[in-house]
Parts: sequence; structure tokens; C-alpha cells
Amino acid sequence: MSACKTLIRTSLLCFEFRARIPNSSIRHFSSSLALHPGLRFKTHKLSSISRHYNGVEGAISMENLVDMVPQNVTPEVLQDSCKDAIEVLLSKDKDDIARLMKFERRPGNDNGFKNYHKPSRWFPYLDDVKAGDMCLNSAEVLEALDPYIMESRKDRFLNVVNNRSYSVCLVVEGLSDFGNVSAAFRSADALGLQSVHVVSRDGSKRYKDNRHVSMGAEKWLDIELWNSTKECFEILKSRGYRIATTHLGMDAVSLYDVDWSCPTAIVVGNEHRGISNEALELSDLHCSIPMRGMVDSFNVSVAAGLLMHHAVYDRTLRMGCHGDLTLKERQILLAEFYLRHNTNSISIANEYAKRKAARSLAEL
Repeated sequence: MSACKTLIRTSLLCFEFRARIPNSSIRHFSSSLALHPGLRFKTHKLSSISRHYNGVEGAISMENLVDMVPQNVTPEVLQDSCKDAIEVLLSKDKDDIARLMKFERRPGNDNGFKNYHKPSRWFPYLDDVKAGDMCLNSAEVLEALDPYIMESRKDRFLNVVNNRSYSVCLVVEGLSDFGNVSAAFRSADALGLQSVHVVSRDGSKRYKDNRHVSMGAEKWLDIELWNSTKECFEILKSRGYRIATTHLGMDAVSLYDVDWSCPTAIVVGNEHRGISNEALELSDLHCSIPMRGMVDSFNVSVAAGLLMHHAVYDRTLRMGCHGDLTLKERQILLAEFYLRHNTNSISIANEYAKRKAARSLAEL
């Protein structure tokens, strides 16, 4: 009986939430706030909300909960609901993966890259995102979604964005053990790398999911899939990257002797065969991790983590920090994270765009 009572109390707590009637205290972002160093936007606190989804997430979706809220009531704070595991992501084609990134991307990330001017430092996004039949910029996305995200979550986003960089990216070539892919993605996210690339040696091969290893890091990374090493390297070079492959050959330099302040793509290879000969020939340098033991190699995910960690450490020593995005780029990436935060974010942005269009027509 006591167990039943506990279950009932827990179930009731799962459905408890408070909604706030929208009024003039809803936050707005002015253009001047976008220029504030560190993007520390000051906002009014929402009413406190108590919610638990430990046991009923599969029974009642966030979409249903939002639909239950009247139109004149602000929906409750959005919760992470991205359920795409990396297995699903890596089973999609390149176009499907590209659609997971919300803002419009710059030229140079497809077969037309050869006609695009080589950038001095790559940042993939334009300040433009489709919202229904209209387009919104990053400031408008932040204004639209800010009331729906908890203050602690916004602080986390800001801290992550301030420490993100595209100047170092990770390339995994032909990995067959999905646990290694997941672990490498998790390390990339934890160390502040935003861009990761997966090159498949066998286009029909798919990976088995191990979401417990990745801890959901794939949701926040820019993942790009490539059918060949040559295609991947050519496009990365057009974006201004130097290609550094991990290799134990005589011509390999120690990772401690590399200047990692230069935009660099770190390439790790297959668990059994290592880096392909094609990758070695097309790369700009070969680097190795000095080892002092009896074995002569690391697990591939461990090697990737060590390389990325030292790259971030070296960049911090040379430049003062690893994160190198401009204020505008940080604002765009912050808005990108807001849109990825929850599956309902796009719908909310679409509604904001409709209201914006209606106001414009009313002013005519």
C-alpha cells in the first residue's frame, strides 16, 4: 500500500507546473544588448516551476503539454527533448544532417566550395534562419525563445558559447566501434570544439548506438558526414584548416611541437588499420603522442581526447583562451543552441515570425 501511495504522489508531481500570463514583463532584446561583452543579457525571472519527468516522459510528450496550455498563457519552460541518438544521425544522409543545424550556413560546405573565397577563419552560420514563410535573425530568435528557457540553462548556454571555437575540429575516419565515436564526440563537446566530421570508408556501414557514452553531446555539435576522405579534406582546406593526421611514422612530429593556434583539423583513424594511406598523403602534417610504456598505441577515442585537450591547452597558453568567436558569432551560436534546445523551439519561433508579420501589416 505504501508503495502505491508513493507511486501516486510521484505521478502527481510529474504533472505539476505553473504557467504565467504574458504581460509587459516579457523580455526583449535590443540591438545594443547584442554588443555587450560576453553576451550577458539581463532578464526578469520567470515564476518558479516545479516539474519532474522521470517516469512519464514516454507517456506524455512536451508537444502534448504545450498543446494543453491555452494560447493566452505562456507555455512552461522548455526541457531537453532531443532523442536522436548518434546511430540515427549517422544513418542519415548529408542533407538530413544539415537540416539539424538550424541557421543558414555559408557557402563552402558542399560541392560548390571551390568557387567560394577561402576564409581566414571559418564560421559556418549566417545570421538568418527560416521561420515558416519568414526569416529571423539571431536577436529575434533570442527574444522569441528567452521566456521559455530556465535561467540556469541560459547561463549554461552562455558559458559554453563563450568557450566554443571552430578553429580546431575533429575528423573521425572509418571508425567501426561506435563506442569510440561516441566517446570522441563527448570529448570534443567537453573541450569546446564545435565542429566534428565523420568519414565513412563503407557507405553502407552503420554504427551501433551508445548514447550513455556520448551523454547527448551530438545534440550540441555541428556534425558533418562525408563519403570520402578526399572530399572531406578538400572542403576543410577550402575553409582554411590545416590537416593533421595521427601517425607513428618517422616524419611525425610530437603534438607538443605543433602550434595549435593555427586552424587545424585533427584526424584519427580506424581502430585496427589506423589512418588510411589516402589521408596520410592528403594531410599537411603527421603528429604523434609520445608514449613511455611497452605498448605503442592508444585507444582511438583516448588518442582523440589527448590531442584535443593539448590543442586547447596550447591555444590557451598562446592566445589567452580557446574560445575565439566574435560577439556576433557568439550571438548567432547562442540562438542556434536556443533552437536546438527543444523540439518546440522551432514552432515558437514560427509563431513569433507570424506575430512579427501581422504587426508589419498593421503598421502599413
